[in-house]
Amino acid sequence: MAKRYLGHLPPGDPLDGYLRFDIAPQLAVRGTPSGFRVFQFVYSRDVYLYEEIGGAFLVVGKFFPPGRRWPPGLVRPPTETEFQNLTYLHRQGLNESPFRIARPLGYNPWLHNALIVEYLEGQLLSEVIDQAILNNRRGRLFRKLSAIAEFLALLHNRMAGDRTVDFGHPYEYTGRLVESLVQKRGMTRSEADELYQLRENWRNQTFMWEDRRVIVHGDATPSNFKVGPGRQVMIFDLERMMWADRVFDLGRLSGELKHFFMQVTGDRWAAEPFIGHFLWEYCGYFPERQEAFRSVTRRLPFYLGITLLRIARNSWIDSNYRRQLLEEAKENLRTVT
Repeated sequence: MAKRYLGHLPPGDPLDGYLRFDIAPQLAVRGTPSGFRVFQFVYSRDVYLYEEIGGAFLVVGKFFPPGRRWPPGLVRPPTETEFQNLTYLHRQGLNESPFRIARPLGYNPWLHNALIVEYLEGQLLSEVIDQAILNNRRGRLFRKLSAIAEFLALLHNRMAGDRTVDFGHPYEYTGRLVESLVQKRGMTRSEADELYQLRENWRNQTFMWEDRRVIVHGDATPSNFKVGPGRQVMIFDLERMMWADRVFDLGRLSGELKHFFMQVTGDRWAAEPFIGHFLWEYCGYFPERQEAFRSVTRRLPFYLGITLLRIARNSWIDSNYRRQLLEEAKENLRTVT
């Protein structure tokens, strides 16, 4: 994960005292730390790595400065939400080998809503995908997807609720994606209307409402998982955790896989072996694997399609590739009429 060195945390900074006297004791550090080196993660806004000068520990600090607009649906700063979500999953016993959920060490609203979590050493799944594409390390990607499928199945099945899925949330979320593409990326109103009609077709399918809702990661992207030896998986960035259809997570990661492969190879089918493997492995944790696979895959095109819409709205996507993403999104959304 790319980061740049910023220097030492000034001794008079309130965060320095918080790390010394509130966070360090939780990590069984002997004595009082003498100071901290500070690194900023290049591709993450307001996320920093703090290294104790003596090398005793590393922690990640995430901030949400006052005055910043809260993401849609949140009623508190996302750092506070993530702290509560991480704490909840730890209490539910989901931080068990071979899985590691980032340990929440503190939340401080007086320090720009600072969230402090343990730093997890591992390789980002995004890097594993890149190596599979560029260096032909396909077998390793298959193995790591199997491990992530196991974790998601554990999360979803252990945290299943009694109520059925409310498709109203992804329905509204799709609308926000479409409007963002119109307003920020120049999508025509006629194309937006086509996407709205496709969304309507999915809402009219009873199977989109029938499964039991579960707690989902909510942002199951390759940048939010790290992997280690064997089946070890590390999980973080859980501010978007919510009750939803289990396929919300499966479609998000499947859409990201399609994007990674399609962007490099230009082939819309290049990721299919990996998507199919991931879904089949996930369904292996159900009593009736074939039935689970059938249920998951008939809902998948919707969630995969809206993931491609989500990627397409990014400013760093060039116009030609954005068009490819939009066409692929519509192909998936057209599978229900």
